Amino acid sequence: MTTDPNDVRRHFERGVVILSFDAEQIWGYLDLFNKPQFQRRYPGALEAHTKLLQCLSEANVSATWFLVGGMALCGSRGERDRRMSGLPYHWTSKIPDSDEAAAPLWYRHSFVERLRNARPPQEIGLHGGLTHLIWTDPAASTDVIEWELAEGVKALKEAFVTPVSFSFAREQETAHHLLSAHDFLCYRGRTVSPAFHMQPAILGKAARIFDEMRRCTPRVVWPEQTLPGLWNIPSSLFLYPIHPSRTRVAGLRSRVERFRRGIEAAARERGIFHYCLHPENLTEAPEGFAIFEEMLECLNRSFARGDIETLTVADVAARMKRAHTEEPPRPAPRMAARTLIRVK
Repeated sequence: MTTDPNDVRRHFERGVVILSFDAEQIWGYLDLFNKPQFQRRYPGALEAHTKLLQCLSEANVSATWFLVGGMALCGSRGERDRRMSGLPYHWTSKIPDSDEAAAPLWYRHSFVERLRNARPPQEIGLHGGLTHLIWTDPAASTDVIEWELAEGVKALKEAFVTPVSFSFAREQETAHHLLSAHDFLCYRGRTVSPAFHMQPAILGKAARIFDEMRRCTPRVVWPEQTLPGLWNIPSSLFLYPIHPSRTRVAGLRSRVERFRRGIEAAARERGIFHYCLHPENLTEAPEGFAIFEEMLECLNRSFARGDIETLTVADVAARMKRAHTEEPPRPAPRMAARTLIRVK
Protein backbone atom coordinates (compact mmCIF):
# COMPACT_ATOMS: atom_id res chain seq x y z
CA MET A 1 0.00 0.00 0.00
CA THR A 2 1.62 3.25 -1.14
CA THR A 3 2.05 6.07 1.36
CA ASP A 4 2.87 9.58 0.16
CA PRO A 5 6.16 10.48 1.95
CA ASN A 6 5.38 14.19 1.89
CA ASP A 7 2.00 13.57 3.49
CA VAL A 8 3.68 11.61 6.28
CA ARG A 9 6.50 14.07 6.90
CA ARG A 10 4.20 17.01 7.50
CA HIS A 11 3.10 15.38 10.76
CA PHE A 12 6.61 15.65 12.22
CA GLU A 13 7.57 19.13 13.40
CA ARG A 14 10.77 17.83 14.99
CA GLY A 15 12.96 14.82 14.70
CA VAL A 16 11.86 11.71 16.56
CA VAL A 17 13.99 9.11 18.31
CA ILE A 18 12.53 5.68 19.05
CA LEU A 19 14.32 3.13 21.19
CA SER A 20 13.01 -0.42 20.77
CA PHE A 21 14.30 -3.64 22.29
CA ASP A 22 13.69 -7.26 21.37
CA ALA A 23 13.36 -8.82 24.82
CA GLU A 24 13.68 -12.53 24.23
CA GLN A 25 16.35 -14.00 26.53
CA ILE A 26 17.03 -17.63 25.58
CA TRP A 27 13.81 -17.92 23.53
CA GLY A 28 15.54 -16.05 20.72
CA TYR A 29 18.36 -18.57 20.50
CA LEU A 30 16.47 -21.88 20.54
CA ASP A 31 17.98 -22.92 17.21
CA LEU A 32 21.45 -21.52 17.90
CA PHE A 33 22.62 -22.21 21.46
CA ASN A 34 21.98 -24.51 24.37
CA LYS A 35 21.83 -22.99 27.86
CA PRO A 36 25.59 -23.17 28.67
CA GLN A 37 26.48 -21.72 25.26
CA PHE A 38 23.98 -18.90 25.72
CA GLN A 39 25.33 -18.06 29.17
CA ARG A 40 28.92 -18.04 27.93
CA ARG A 41 28.05 -15.70 25.07
CA TYR A 42 25.88 -13.40 27.19
CA PRO A 43 27.14 -13.43 30.79
CA GLY A 44 24.72 -11.58 33.02
CA ALA A 45 21.86 -11.90 30.52
CA LEU A 46 19.40 -12.57 33.33
CA GLU A 47 20.08 -9.16 34.89
CA ALA A 48 20.29 -7.30 31.57
CA HIS A 49 16.59 -6.44 31.35
CA THR A 50 16.47 -5.03 34.87
CA LYS A 51 19.62 -2.99 34.33
CA LEU A 52 18.34 -1.64 31.03
CA LEU A 53 15.05 -0.59 32.62
CA GLN A 54 16.95 1.13 35.41
CA CYS A 55 18.99 3.11 32.87
CA LEU A 56 15.80 4.29 31.15
CA SER A 57 14.13 5.22 34.44
CA GLU A 58 17.11 7.29 35.55
CA ALA A 59 17.22 9.02 32.14
CA ASN A 60 13.42 9.56 32.16
CA VAL A 61 13.09 7.93 28.73
CA SER A 62 10.23 5.76 27.47
CA ALA A 63 10.99 2.94 25.06
CA THR A 64 9.24 0.06 23.31
CA TRP A 65 9.95 -3.43 24.61
CA PHE A 66 9.01 -6.21 22.20
CA LEU A 67 8.60 -9.28 24.42
CA VAL A 68 8.45 -12.91 23.39
CA GLY A 69 5.11 -14.09 24.78
CA GLY A 70 6.68 -17.04 26.59
CA MET A 71 8.60 -14.66 28.87
CA ALA A 72 5.29 -13.46 30.32
CA LEU A 73 4.34 -16.97 31.47
CA CYS A 74 4.80 -18.03 35.08
CA GLY A 75 5.86 -21.40 33.66
CA SER A 76 4.81 -24.11 31.22
CA ARG A 77 4.87 -27.86 30.65
CA GLY A 78 7.27 -27.38 27.76
CA GLU A 79 6.52 -29.29 24.57
CA ARG A 80 3.56 -30.97 26.30
CA ASP A 81 1.93 -27.65 27.13
CA ARG A 82 -1.37 -27.06 25.33
CA ARG A 83 -0.15 -23.61 24.32
CA MET A 84 2.71 -25.20 22.37
CA SER A 85 0.60 -27.93 20.75
CA GLY A 86 0.04 -26.09 17.47
CA LEU A 87 3.74 -25.48 16.86
CA PRO A 88 6.44 -27.61 15.17
CA TYR A 89 8.06 -30.18 17.47
CA HIS A 90 11.57 -29.19 16.40
CA TRP A 91 10.86 -25.72 17.76
CA THR A 92 9.21 -26.66 21.07
CA SER A 93 11.29 -29.71 22.05
CA LYS A 94 13.87 -27.59 23.92
CA ILE A 95 11.35 -25.59 25.95
CA PRO A 96 11.61 -26.73 29.60
CA ASP A 97 8.78 -28.04 31.73
CA SER A 98 9.47 -25.57 34.52
CA ASP A 99 8.61 -22.23 36.10
CA GLU A 100 10.20 -18.85 36.76
CA ALA A 101 11.87 -19.91 40.00
CA ALA A 102 13.74 -22.79 38.33
CA ALA A 103 14.11 -21.47 34.76
CA PRO A 104 14.25 -17.65 34.85
CA LEU A 105 16.09 -17.49 31.51
CA TRP A 106 12.79 -18.66 30.02
CA TYR A 107 9.97 -17.38 32.24
CA ARG A 108 10.04 -13.78 33.57
CA HIS A 109 6.49 -12.96 34.58
CA SER A 110 7.78 -10.86 37.48
CA PHE A 111 9.82 -8.66 35.15
CA VAL A 112 6.83 -8.13 32.85
CA GLU A 113 4.89 -6.91 35.87
CA ARG A 114 7.73 -4.58 36.79
CA LEU A 115 7.92 -3.29 33.24
CA ARG A 116 4.19 -2.70 33.18
CA ASN A 117 4.43 -0.51 36.28
CA ALA A 118 7.62 1.34 35.29
CA ARG A 119 8.03 5.11 35.36
CA PRO A 120 8.27 6.76 32.95
CA PRO A 121 5.84 4.43 31.14
CA GLN A 122 7.33 1.79 28.88
CA GLU A 123 5.45 0.34 25.93
CA ILE A 124 5.18 -3.45 25.79
CA GLY A 125 4.74 -5.00 22.35
CA LEU A 126 4.98 -8.58 21.10
CA HIS A 127 8.09 -10.11 19.55
CA GLY A 128 7.58 -13.06 17.22
CA GLY A 129 4.70 -14.60 19.16
CA LEU A 130 4.67 -17.17 21.94
CA THR A 131 8.04 -18.84 21.28
CA HIS A 132 10.05 -16.67 18.85
CA LEU A 133 9.23 -19.03 15.99
CA ILE A 134 10.77 -17.75 12.76
CA TRP A 135 7.78 -17.05 10.53
CA THR A 136 9.68 -18.08 7.39
CA ASP A 137 10.64 -21.48 8.84
CA PRO A 138 9.73 -24.27 6.36
CA ALA A 139 7.30 -25.68 8.93
CA ALA A 140 5.61 -22.34 9.54
CA SER A 141 2.33 -22.69 7.64
CA THR A 142 -0.30 -20.00 7.93
CA ASP A 143 -2.07 -22.06 10.60
CA VAL A 144 1.16 -22.44 12.58
CA ILE A 145 1.89 -18.71 12.39
CA GLU A 146 -1.67 -17.95 13.46
CA TRP A 147 -1.25 -20.21 16.50
CA GLU A 148 2.11 -18.69 17.42
CA LEU A 149 0.71 -15.17 17.17
CA ALA A 150 -2.60 -15.83 18.95
CA GLU A 151 -0.93 -17.62 21.86
CA GLY A 152 1.67 -14.86 22.16
CA VAL A 153 -1.05 -12.22 22.36
CA LYS A 154 -2.91 -14.33 24.92
CA ALA A 155 0.21 -14.73 27.07
CA LEU A 156 0.69 -10.96 27.25
CA LYS A 157 -2.99 -10.32 27.92
CA GLU A 158 -2.86 -12.76 30.84
CA ALA A 159 -0.08 -10.51 32.18
CA PHE A 160 -2.46 -7.52 31.75
CA VAL A 161 -0.78 -6.23 28.59
CA THR A 162 -2.66 -5.66 25.33
CA PRO A 163 0.01 -5.26 22.64
CA VAL A 164 -0.55 -2.99 19.63
CA SER A 165 3.04 -3.10 18.32
CA PHE A 166 4.88 -6.10 16.89
CA SER A 167 8.37 -7.08 15.78
CA PHE A 168 9.17 -10.11 13.66
CA ALA A 169 11.65 -12.72 14.87
CA ARG A 170 14.97 -12.17 13.03
CA GLU A 171 13.21 -9.51 10.94
CA GLN A 172 11.61 -12.23 8.79
CA GLU A 173 8.45 -10.46 7.64
CA THR A 174 5.41 -12.27 6.27
CA ALA A 175 1.67 -12.69 6.92
CA HIS A 176 1.03 -9.03 7.70
CA HIS A 177 -2.70 -9.65 7.42
CA LEU A 178 -2.57 -11.69 10.61
CA LEU A 179 -1.31 -8.65 12.50
CA SER A 180 -4.34 -6.67 11.38
CA ALA A 181 -6.61 -9.56 12.34
CA HIS A 182 -5.22 -9.42 15.89
CA ASP A 183 -5.67 -5.65 16.21
CA PHE A 184 -2.05 -4.60 15.90
CA LEU A 185 -1.64 -0.99 14.80
CA CYS A 186 2.02 -1.18 13.82
CA TYR A 187 5.14 -3.25 13.50
CA ARG A 188 8.85 -2.65 13.24
CA GLY A 189 9.90 -3.36 9.69
CA ARG A 190 13.27 -4.56 8.50
CA THR A 191 16.33 -2.40 9.09
CA VAL A 192 16.60 -0.04 6.13
CA SER A 193 20.39 -0.23 5.78
CA PRO A 194 21.34 -1.93 2.48
CA ALA A 195 23.69 -4.20 4.45
CA PHE A 196 20.69 -5.96 5.99
CA HIS A 197 19.28 -6.84 2.57
CA MET A 198 22.38 -8.13 0.80
CA GLN A 199 22.59 -11.70 -0.46
CA PRO A 200 24.44 -13.91 0.14
CA ALA A 201 24.47 -13.19 3.88
CA ILE A 202 28.27 -13.07 4.04
CA LEU A 203 28.22 -9.92 1.90
CA GLY A 204 25.73 -8.32 4.28
CA LYS A 205 27.94 -9.11 7.27
CA ALA A 206 30.94 -7.60 5.52
CA ALA A 207 28.93 -4.49 4.65
CA ARG A 208 27.82 -4.09 8.28
CA ILE A 209 31.43 -4.24 9.43
CA PHE A 210 32.41 -1.64 6.84
CA ASP A 211 29.53 0.67 7.89
CA GLU A 212 30.66 0.38 11.50
CA MET A 213 34.31 1.02 10.73
CA ARG A 214 33.51 4.21 8.83
CA ARG A 215 30.83 5.21 11.37
CA CYS A 216 28.19 5.56 8.69
CA THR A 217 25.24 7.82 9.51
CA PRO A 218 22.09 5.68 9.94
CA ARG A 219 19.14 6.32 7.67
CA VAL A 220 16.16 8.28 8.89
CA VAL A 221 12.78 6.57 8.40
CA TRP A 222 9.11 7.53 8.19
CA PRO A 223 5.98 5.42 8.82
CA GLU A 224 4.60 3.45 5.88
CA GLN A 225 1.07 2.06 5.75
CA THR A 226 1.31 -1.62 4.76
CA LEU A 227 -2.41 -2.38 5.07
CA PRO A 228 -5.25 -0.06 6.03
CA GLY A 229 -4.62 0.85 9.66
CA LEU A 230 -1.34 -1.13 9.90
CA TRP A 231 1.82 0.99 9.99
CA ASN A 232 5.38 -0.13 9.35
CA ILE A 233 7.92 1.86 11.39
CA PRO A 234 11.24 0.40 10.19
CA SER A 235 14.44 0.08 12.12
CA SER A 236 17.18 2.58 11.30
CA LEU A 237 19.98 0.76 13.08
CA PHE A 238 20.65 -2.23 15.34
CA LEU A 239 23.44 -2.09 17.89
CA TYR A 240 26.47 -3.69 16.27
CA PRO A 241 27.80 -6.51 18.51
CA ILE A 242 30.23 -5.45 21.22
CA HIS A 243 31.82 -8.87 21.75
CA PRO A 244 35.64 -8.60 21.79
CA SER A 245 35.78 -10.52 18.50
CA ARG A 246 33.95 -7.59 16.85
CA THR A 247 35.55 -4.69 18.70
CA ARG A 248 38.97 -5.73 17.45
CA VAL A 249 37.71 -4.73 14.00
CA ALA A 250 35.34 -1.88 14.87
CA GLY A 251 36.12 -0.15 18.16
CA LEU A 252 33.41 0.44 20.77
CA ARG A 253 33.32 4.21 20.15
CA SER A 254 31.69 3.65 16.76
CA ARG A 255 28.44 2.58 18.50
CA VAL A 256 28.10 5.88 20.35
CA GLU A 257 29.18 7.94 17.34
CA ARG A 258 26.64 6.31 15.01
CA PHE A 259 23.91 6.80 17.61
CA ARG A 260 24.80 10.51 17.83
CA ARG A 261 24.79 10.85 14.06
CA GLY A 262 21.40 9.16 13.88
CA ILE A 263 19.93 11.71 16.29
CA GLU A 264 21.43 14.58 14.29
CA ALA A 265 20.03 13.17 11.04
CA ALA A 266 16.54 12.86 12.57
CA ALA A 267 16.67 16.47 13.78
CA ARG A 268 17.96 17.70 10.42
CA GLU A 269 15.42 15.82 8.29
CA ARG A 270 12.49 15.90 10.72
CA GLY A 271 12.26 12.14 10.52
CA ILE A 272 12.63 9.14 12.80
CA PHE A 273 15.83 7.60 14.08
CA HIS A 274 14.68 4.15 15.23
CA TYR A 275 17.43 2.50 17.26
CA CYS A 276 17.19 -1.16 18.27
CA LEU A 277 19.03 -3.74 20.34
CA HIS A 278 18.65 -6.95 22.32
CA PRO A 279 19.20 -6.36 26.06
CA GLU A 280 21.60 -9.29 26.30
CA ASN A 281 23.77 -7.63 23.60
CA LEU A 282 24.89 -5.18 26.29
CA THR A 283 26.38 -8.03 28.34
CA GLU A 284 28.87 -9.10 25.66
CA ALA A 285 31.47 -6.67 27.04
CA PRO A 286 31.98 -5.07 30.48
CA GLU A 287 31.50 -1.61 28.92
CA GLY A 288 28.06 -2.41 27.47
CA PHE A 289 25.83 -0.51 29.87
CA ALA A 290 28.25 2.41 30.15
CA ILE A 291 28.00 2.78 26.38
CA PHE A 292 24.21 2.74 26.55
CA GLU A 293 24.19 5.35 29.33
CA GLU A 294 26.38 7.58 27.17
CA MET A 295 23.84 7.20 24.36
CA LEU A 296 21.07 8.28 26.73
CA GLU A 297 23.09 11.33 27.76
CA CYS A 298 23.42 12.25 24.09
CA LEU A 299 19.67 11.75 23.63
CA ASN A 300 18.81 13.94 26.62
CA ARG A 301 21.08 16.75 25.45
CA SER A 302 19.36 16.82 22.08
CA PHE A 303 15.95 16.69 23.76
CA ALA A 304 16.87 19.59 26.07
CA ARG A 305 17.84 21.70 23.06
CA GLY A 306 14.43 21.01 21.50
CA ASP A 307 15.96 19.20 18.52
CA ILE A 308 14.03 15.96 18.94
CA GLU A 309 11.25 14.23 20.84
CA THR A 310 11.37 10.67 22.10
CA LEU A 311 8.38 8.49 21.28
CA THR A 312 7.45 4.84 21.42
CA VAL A 313 6.45 2.82 18.36
CA ALA A 314 2.81 3.00 19.46
CA ASP A 315 3.07 6.79 19.90
CA VAL A 316 4.06 7.17 16.25
CA ALA A 317 1.30 4.82 15.06
CA ALA A 318 -1.25 6.75 17.11
CA ARG A 319 -0.09 10.00 15.51
CA MET A 320 -0.55 8.53 12.05
CA LYS A 321 -3.94 7.12 12.96
CA ARG A 322 -5.10 10.54 14.15
CA ALA A 323 -3.78 12.14 10.99
CA HIS A 324 -5.68 9.69 8.79
CA THR A 325 -8.91 10.23 10.68
CA GLU A 326 -8.44 13.98 10.17
CA GLU A 327 -7.93 14.70 13.83
CA PRO A 328 -5.32 17.40 14.50
CA PRO A 329 -2.03 15.87 15.69
CA ARG A 330 -1.20 16.58 19.32
CA PRO A 331 1.80 15.63 21.44
CA ALA A 332 1.53 12.66 23.76
CA PRO A 333 0.65 13.96 27.27
CA ARG A 334 3.59 12.21 28.92
CA MET A 335 6.01 13.88 26.51
CA ALA A 336 4.69 17.31 27.46
CA ALA A 337 5.28 16.49 31.12
CA ARG A 338 8.74 15.06 30.64
CA THR A 339 11.59 16.72 32.51
CA LEU A 340 15.28 16.24 31.89
CA ILE A 341 17.12 13.94 34.28
CA ARG A 342 20.83 13.57 33.73
CA VAL A 343 22.12 10.03 33.52
CA LYS A 344 24.49 9.21 36.31
